Amino acid sequence: MDTGTHVVMGIGLYALTSVDPVVTTHAATDNALLFATIAASVIPDIDTVLKAKDNATYIRNHRGATHSIPATCLWPIVLTGVIQTFFPEANLFHIWIWSFLGVFLHVFVDIFNAYGTQALRPLTYKWIALESINIFDPLIFGLHIAGFVLWYLFAAPVVIFLTIYAILIIYYIWRIIARRRAEHQVQSTINGALNVHLSPTIHWTQYHMAAQSEDQYFVGELNRGKLTIIDTFDRKPIPENDLFHLAEQDENIAAFQSFSPIYRWEWAKKNNLHEIRFIDLRYLTNNGKHYPFVAIAHINEDHGVIASYTGWVYSEAKLQKKLNQTAHQV
Repeated sequence: MDTGTHVVMGIGLYALTSVDPVVTTHAATDNALLFATIAASVIPDIDTVLKAKDNATYIRNHRGATHSIPATCLWPIVLTGVIQTFFPEANLFHIWIWSFLGVFLHVFVDIFNAYGTQALRPLTYKWIALESINIFDPLIFGLHIAGFVLWYLFAAPVVIFLTIYAILIIYYIWRIIARRRAEHQVQSTINGALNVHLSPTIHWTQYHMAAQSEDQYFVGELNRGKLTIIDTFDRKPIPENDLFHLAEQDENIAAFQSFSPIYRWEWAKKNNLHEIRFIDLRYLTNNGKHYPFVAIAHINEDHGVIASYTGWVYSEAKLQKKLNQTAHQV
């Protein structure tokens, strides 16, 4: 989910701490828990700082180790230690319990997005993405805001937020069922469709779709049960030659391939350079003309990668500009 939603979920979790008898009878613990639940609800996304290094590192690691099983256990311990410094009289065991719930909630809700997480790492490094909820969901965010208003007016946080979370559990179940129905619709429309990826939008009945059959890729939009195919591409195996082997060893290309589950490739020669491009098919822009998430490498005649890039770029001009910038760093 987006950072704003994680924050309001952290505050909602703090509202539920009123059921804890230690919290209601111990002011220092109560004061510490507001900080603890909010911090716990956002700390797994601390890996966002990796963007400052480069996109390849960020793509390889975002929602990876920081959302893993060891991290889910470690973050509450770290937060409890930090909180002890500022709130030495707080009950640390109860701080740890609620911090753990905050971290677990963050990781749990992230698996319902199309981006997904490596939540079961190190048991498996597979990306888990249930593709049921948009990164920002107006209902989830709006219910929390409404809950805060009701909390202020009626001072009954436990009843209010237990009701809200009961509604959200039903909502999540409904969205999972809706996503499965949408996938069945794609499979019934596209003969032999497999590897179906559906990116939910903020509109409940609308999904961006990327899928493949034995010999083609399909990109489209599913809206109110109607599938519209926007692009089709022939599936071609990646060439077994030195140029592609060299490109796939580049850190930007390797990061892209480790993350993207469905992509196609292009190969062209421009100004004595070989340009090899990999294009993620899940992120077609609204105008239906541009795929913003790509990885690209320029290779010279001496078989040297002189420039490469991966990330989200929304125009060809900006992509070439970023490649020119990286050319001076290779």
